[in-house]
Amino acid sequence: MTINITTPLTKEKSSSLRAGDIIAITGTIYTARDAAHKRMIEDYEKTGSFPFDMENSIIYYAGPSPAKPGKAIGSAGPTTSYRMDAYAPFLLDKGETGMIGKGARNDQVVAAMKRNGAVYFAATGGAAALISSHIKKAEVIAYDDLGAEAVHKLYVEDFPCVVVVDSLGNDLYESEKAKYRTL
Repeated sequence: MTINITTPLTKEKSSSLRAGDIIAITGTIYTARDAAHKRMIEDYEKTGSFPFDMENSIIYYAGPSPAKPGKAIGSAGPTTSYRMDAYAPFLLDKGETGMIGKGARNDQVVAAMKRNGAVYFAATGGAAALISSHIKKAEVIAYDDLGAEAVHKLYVEDFPCVVVVDSLGNDLYESEKAKYRTL
């Protein structure tokens, strides 16, 4: 069964999700990769603000390609999340409640998720065309000089993903490995 959620992703909503839940997100999410994460934190330390409201936000770890005519965005598949692990705890402590990417997270990120009631979603790598079809609007809102790694504000409808790590720290990557070892 798919769980439909609408942004913003409040802590109440995120705390109800469990590792393994299949999710469809509708609303505003933001893209940022490692270069944008680094710059967001540097700018926050100078100005006390981010390029968007971090409270109850979801950041999608993606660097979309340019849109083809008539499309909101080009290819927009997830990038490997561990590259954001150095930055994620800071953003989670500042109000971020959801992250979308692919691959495992480190212990510091999971601890920050538990501390802040946040979740980590996985989007399917290799399904960039399918994912892009769920992005209805896209605009660069910060760091245009970073090209594909600029921060984009996306409006998505039924964006498909899976809860991999929930706000309790349950980790689908770990629980499923253990399950398959017993087979």
